[in-house]
Amino acid sequence: MSVSTLSKPVSTLLHMCRKNFVNRLSSTMAFETLSVSVPHEFVYHVSLNRPDKLNALNKTMWLEIGKCFNELNEDENCRVVVLSGAGRLFTAGIDFANLMETSPIIAAQDDVARRAKIFYNFVVKYQKSITSLELCKKPVIAAVHSACVGAGVDMITAADMRYCTKDAWFQVKEVDIGMAADVGTLQRLPKVIGSDSLARELCYTARKMHADEALSSGFVSRVFENKEKMLEEVLKIALSIAKKSPVAVQGTKTSIVYSRDHSVQDGLDQIAFWNQLMLQSEDFAEASMAQISKEHNVKFSKL
Repeated sequence: MSVSTLSKPVSTLLHMCRKNFVNRLSSTMAFETLSVSVPHEFVYHVSLNRPDKLNALNKTMWLEIGKCFNELNEDENCRVVVLSGAGRLFTAGIDFANLMETSPIIAAQDDVARRAKIFYNFVVKYQKSITSLELCKKPVIAAVHSACVGAGVDMITAADMRYCTKDAWFQVKEVDIGMAADVGTLQRLPKVIGSDSLARELCYTARKMHADEALSSGFVSRVFENKEKMLEEVLKIALSIAKKSPVAVQGTKTSIVYSRDHSVQDGLDQIAFWNQLMLQSEDFAEASMAQISKEHNVKFSKL
């Protein structure tokens, strides 16, 4: 940094830093079907961005979702992610027109084993894309407005928290197209809402679950009047998380995800191993001292 740069006012330097950061963001996280922004420090906003196609998931979007969340997992500037949809609704689910493009490839195979291999690789690739939200160590907050259909339910059940607008509705649509949901809903939805019976009803009937039922069942945390108010409040929640120790928050998410799929004792063993290291972190010392001194503006290092 030059002497002339150092002589500039602090406000100018902060503007330059933010401009450089945004330029770096746009060059490293440019997507065709997603829009990525940074509304607050350490808070990333990922928006499904095919509004003309009702944010239906085509092959490009499937792959970009995985790429995006894998990159955010490694980005020290990201501590929490808000996921929303652009346009009229959150997502209409699978883009069937795009899906049909694979039909000639499958039809060209005469043997069932060869066709099955194509289907298997296809499903696993899309499973990994959805699971990237869960494997991302940064909390992912889904903000849903209007419709969330099929693959959209797969996606938000892999998120950490869910909020919606009062006009929102959710639908596990797959049985209506002659298939079982295969990228996460059947595995995660019963655990998310804590009711095996309700989860089975939704998945067997493909009926719509509206915002009030989503709230009462625990599927969403809160319901908002409209999308604007929802994003305003969700970003406040995200900012409050972003101000916490990233060591603590990421450790908490890792332990919750691990414990969900393991016994209580396995979960206790996992967090004991985790904290034998992380209790030596500067974050623990700084946060503990802040509690004693009633300091509310602790700045934690990037992780």
